[in-house]
Amino acid sequence: MSGSSPCRGFTPGASVSGVTNPPSFADAADLLLDAQADEPASGEDGLLLLADGTRYRGLLFGAPVIAEGELVFTTGMTGYQESLTDPSFAGQVLTFTWPLLGNYGVHAGTSESAAVWPRGVVCRELIELPDHRDSIGSVHDLLSAHGVPGIQSIDTRELTCRVREHGTVLCIFGPAEHEREMLVRLDEMTPPDEADLVAEVTCEQAVLLNEGAVAENGEKLPRLAVIDCGIKYNILRELCKRFEVVWCPATTTFDEILEWQPDAFFASNGPGDPAHTGAATTARDSLAAAVRAGLPVMGICLGHQLMGLAAGLRTYKLRYGHRGANQPVVDLQSGRVNITSQNHGFAVEDPEKGMLAPHPSGVCSARGRNELEAPFEVRHVNANDRTVEGLDLIGRRAFTIQFHPEACPGPHDAAPLFDRFQEMVANHLEGEPIPAARGDA
Repeated sequence: MSGSSPCRGFTPGASVSGVTNPPSFADAADLLLDAQADEPASGEDGLLLLADGTRYRGLLFGAPVIAEGELVFTTGMTGYQESLTDPSFAGQVLTFTWPLLGNYGVHAGTSESAAVWPRGVVCRELIELPDHRDSIGSVHDLLSAHGVPGIQSIDTRELTCRVREHGTVLCIFGPAEHEREMLVRLDEMTPPDEADLVAEVTCEQAVLLNEGAVAENGEKLPRLAVIDCGIKYNILRELCKRFEVVWCPATTTFDEILEWQPDAFFASNGPGDPAHTGAATTARDSLAAAVRAGLPVMGICLGHQLMGLAAGLRTYKLRYGHRGANQPVVDLQSGRVNITSQNHGFAVEDPEKGMLAPHPSGVCSARGRNELEAPFEVRHVNANDRTVEGLDLIGRRAFTIQFHPEACPGPHDAAPLFDRFQEMVANHLEGEPIPAARGDA
């Protein structure tokens, strides 16, 4: 470790001008700072069983429990700590396609939430002795501390090819000696998307993160209501640089959020089916009400999908989703291609082409009506499969993106979209007219 003490927790308002005594929250890596002793990976023989009958043998690490969920994969070469703590992975068993996992260890203060969210982790080779001066533990240590199991020595290339060809699938893994029990549980398993995953990952109560925040010129920053559908910490960091941020649970109604007197609304990433009737629907209703009220609105990932539903478009399950840090996205207005970080298993249908790259299950929402009282246009598309990656509302200060401009992990190509939203809010407060043509670019 380095000579300085490792940072603990998450305090997004700490470095913002004008803020005194900002609230702090737990970081998933904090548990490793409190650990008394490290137990090595068990190395016990394990079995990974897929719902289609495919089976893989491997070696177990992490917590000594059985994992079950939807098998997905992510293609990032680095950023495993951020991925493990991303709430959008709730309900899923996460496969890392990069053959080495954990080479630089786990670092204090760099997680994306207070917990590890995948129900299990699959990899080719686990590095049990990481090599980095700032490491406070291994991936095995982090998983053990949070009660999450892992399995290694799996042919992740073959496994990924199977998912790409046939679509995401339910799975279970654990000790080989419990094969009979696991087969019974696998047969009885229901897709995690059917659960109210957003309600599981959202914050418990609304809190003002950086009260008194001011810009460089000393002017008070506008207040932003952030609807937490499973938000990543770095999104909150980026927003706190530009706004006075109220962090709100997804279950908060529009009228309850208005009590905070926000100048604009924001909806975050998150897990599960955007058309679920639970917390996701409450968040969608709040977004639609904000648009109708003429407030600036931005949505990222699940927030994009919720706005798509509010616009009357269907959402649907993708064959294997987009999870990684190298997804190319085309801005149809400028022609620019950005390489982006993404993590989602559902998409918004194209208003002309319909559902592109759908899952074999055919899971999709019902057709709805446009609750936004505003027309829209597709602004961004994925360069690989042409799925919708962003919408602009015409005549409103509102837009959505399917990808992650906060880039943890990933490239920073899309970071200026936070500045675009900041400018929208400033123009709204100054009473600037909204362009009649293509959105509010």
